[in-house]
Amino acid sequence: MKADLQQVPVATRRKSIMASPSFVYVLISPLFLILLAYVIYPLFETFVASIKVDEVITWKNYARFFSLEHTANLEALWTSIYISVLSVISCGIVGVTMAFLLERYEFPGRKILSVLALVPMALPPLIGVLSFTFLYGESGIFPRAIKELLGLATVPFPLKGFWGVVVVHTFTMYTYFFMTATAAIKGLDPSLEEAAASLGANRFTIWRRIILPMLTPAMVASSLLVFMVSMASYTAPLIFGIDRTMTMQIYLSRTNGDLDMAATQSTILSIVSVLFLLIMRWYQGVRNYQNLSKGVSVHRTEIKSKAVRYIAMVLSFIGTIILMLPILVLVLISFSVDGTWTVQILPPQYTFDHYLDLFTDSKTWRPIVNSLQLSAIACVGIVLFGIAAAYSMVRLKFRGKTLLDVLIMLPWALPGTVVAVNLIAAFSQPTAFSFGQVLIGTFWIIPLAYFVRHLPLVFRSTSATLMQMDPSVEEAARNLGASWWYSFRRVVFPMALGGILAGTLLAFVQCIGEFVASILIFTPRTTPLSVAVFQRMYNFEFGTACAYGVLQIIVIIIVLFISRKLGGDKAGATM
Repeated sequence: MKADLQQVPVATRRKSIMASPSFVYVLISPLFLILLAYVIYPLFETFVASIKVDEVITWKNYARFFSLEHTANLEALWTSIYISVLSVISCGIVGVTMAFLLERYEFPGRKILSVLALVPMALPPLIGVLSFTFLYGESGIFPRAIKELLGLATVPFPLKGFWGVVVVHTFTMYTYFFMTATAAIKGLDPSLEEAAASLGANRFTIWRRIILPMLTPAMVASSLLVFMVSMASYTAPLIFGIDRTMTMQIYLSRTNGDLDMAATQSTILSIVSVLFLLIMRWYQGVRNYQNLSKGVSVHRTEIKSKAVRYIAMVLSFIGTIILMLPILVLVLISFSVDGTWTVQILPPQYTFDHYLDLFTDSKTWRPIVNSLQLSAIACVGIVLFGIAAAYSMVRLKFRGKTLLDVLIMLPWALPGTVVAVNLIAAFSQPTAFSFGQVLIGTFWIIPLAYFVRHLPLVFRSTSATLMQMDPSVEEAARNLGASWWYSFRRVVFPMALGGILAGTLLAFVQCIGEFVASILIFTPRTTPLSVAVFQRMYNFEFGTACAYGVLQIIVIIIVLFISRKLGGDKAGATM
């Protein structure tokens, strides 16, 4: 009896503590601690480097940046913003349109297209850009073939310069819009559209006043990702000869030893991306976009008109070819003998040796194993903290939400080179955040870079899904006596699984293909796949490099299959 009397106050006291408004800060404090250690601290080191010249605090680097006498930096800033905005618009049009057509209509070829639509994200950035140059560049297959066929003096319509970068960005980044929009469309309640139609609204009005607003959280999330990836793009401007971009200027500054100017350029790049983040958050917060349905999903409409069905079949075939061409040329070159393809339209000699080396040569196989291990470790942390951060942002009430959002998205605004340099500056000596260890040169520095850089993927995808969910569903479970953990595990998590899988798949793919951060922090023992591809390309071993790319595509297809099996219909966001 005495023991019971002692336990009651303890339970009551524990319940009162958990009910306290301050308890939420206990829950979110680990998130802020992680971000402080691995985002703010390294970024602060970069900012200090931008204003500290010869041990003196000065703002002369910023004066140089905005100088009207030497406008290279200002031109680079404008070009990067212009390319990024155009990439957001083009990727949004392509990605949302494809998601709507593939999820709302049943037509011949839909299932094939729904799988192939995700193929571009399997291309590593370097390999993806090179596949476009092999296809459409001045010495590409199609321009050469048209030149020979028509007897022209020069190749027609080569893909190069500014528009070459935009085209490559559109093809490789529309998947951000496609995946998040697909997850959002699956959660739309068809009764809303039926009610609008019964009141006399036409299809355009329904799309503009109902469907598009409900897709806004997903589109805002995708816009942020595309904008930030475009701002941090390095490979495409490098290959297509665009020197006046922020990432290229940072690279040139570091190459020339002007480290304080490189830090200044990185800081300004961060500020621009944060401003875009705040603008998009404001736009998203203007209205409420929650779906009041209780899990009712849309049904695909079967196209019954024969003429439209035939048109859909033709367009599906054309779309399939367009989506597969970069992959097909990758496969073609992976069989070519290195050094034999010069002025011919197609490689003249072929071999299977590149694929035999992948599975028989330990030196060739090791980077593949490294990438799988490094990416898997990083994704575990990305999923745990991404879901926790998304739930905190959408469901919990606390001061500092905007700060938390900015801190999570900030690494995505930085070029991978800057993220790596920040980590080098922060963890080249023992610190409390590295548990008294030097992380540079160790196995763990690469998963840490991947974690920091790709955390926004799961965070944004999960946030967009949670924002569409009616919170009364979770509240009903709590009112019926379910604990918070039980209601989260049995109600919230299953309903948000589509968005979680979409973000996790993107994060895993991006980790495997991460190049610009990996190149600065890898060691011979931890060489990842992306660096191995670069080393092969640098040595003009195009066949082996493309064989690596084909193997990566196979890995992504396996991930897609596993995601569908694990999530069933909920995994539709990833398929």
